[in-house]
Parts: sequence; C-alpha cells; structure tokens
Amino acid sequence: MRPRLAASLILTRREGDRIDVLMGRRSARHVFMPNKYVFPGGRVDRADSTAPLARDLDAQVLNVMSRTMAATRARAAAAAAVRETAEETGLLIAREAPIRSRHVNWLPFRDAGAAPDLAPLKLITRAITPPGRTRRFDTWFFTADASALLDDRAPKPSDELEDVQWVTLADARQLDLPFVTHFVLDELKRVQPPAPEHPRCMRAVRGKMVVEAL
Repeated sequence: MRPRLAASLILTRREGDRIDVLMGRRSARHVFMPNKYVFPGGRVDRADSTAPLARDLDAQVLNVMSRTMAATRARAAAAAAVRETAEETGLLIAREAPIRSRHVNWLPFRDAGAAPDLAPLKLITRAITPPGRTRRFDTWFFTADASALLDDRAPKPSDELEDVQWVTLADARQLDLPFVTHFVLDELKRVQPPAPEHPRCMRAVRGKMVVEAL
C-alpha cells in the first residue's frame, strides 16, 4: 500500500528555557491510534494545493521538501498542517488578508478575515509508515512558534482531538504517546536554536527502521 501524504504541526511557546508544545488526545472513535496523544495533523486534501495563502513556505524548507516531491505538493502539505491545526484546535496560523476561496476548508480563516500563513513554519522531520501496515502515511512534521498565531485565543477541543493542552516537553513524555511522537519530540529538540541541526527522515529500509538526513 502506497503511503498517503500527510502533515502535522507542532506549535511551541517559550518561557525562559522551558518549551511547551500543544497536544491533544485522539478520539476513542478513531480506528487509527485511538486515545493516543498527538499533535494536530492529518491527510493532505486536494483543496490544500490551492490554499489561499497570505505568505509562501520558507524557501529553505521548500528546497528540502522539493528534493522528494513537486513544490506544489510541498506547499499543499504545509497548508494541510495549518488547516488541520485550525480544524482540530481552533488556532489559526494566519495573517489578516481577504480570502476569495469559498471552499469549506478555509471557513475558519474566512470568518476571521485572515489567510493561512506558511512563512513561520519550520521543518522538523519526515516519517513514513513501514510496509505491511493497514494504514500508511508519509507525514511531514512542521513547527511554528505561538507568536505566529493570528490572536491569543485559547485552544479548544474538537471531534478529532480531545483534551487539547499546552504541555512541557518533559510532561509530554508522560502522556500515552505513539512511537512516532516520541521520535518527533526528539527531532524537535534537534532543530531548535541556537544551533539547529538538519532535519531527518525515519523510514523502513530492507525491513529495518532507519533515520537519515533529508
């Protein structure tokens, strides 16, 4: 089974040396990873390729992603991460701008008089579900600081993501996490200032999971 393109966004906020991340618990109704704590995210929709963007993806991020996919697909993945964050937590990575698109995907942005903003997104990692699983995803994980949010509204739960909350990196480890989320938390620390390292990818090679540079 070919993995489906997907994206996830790790929102962070800093207070001194402490870093908080926004997480939520997947509904028990989900077939895939029910009751697990994860970051907002999901599959890339067709409408993500025509997202009404306020600003484009950072050139360096686009360059890295374009080594393995078309630039339009890379932008769509980043747009999906921003869209899913809005749908699942109510938080908007956006800038004030008119939106001409009437697609339902962008309704939260249109209601706020703002357009999705890809410029603040940094690339953390890529993880591809190994063969043999009933559901496979090729997921790109991005991060953005809370300062990129349109306003200071509080996150709210949704049908997709319950118990949405800010947690410290240390406390996040105590939650019921899938294996890939532990990996992403490790990679998040690698790409943080003051000396960010190059993002990596986790995938299966000849039956073994490996981590290699993107």
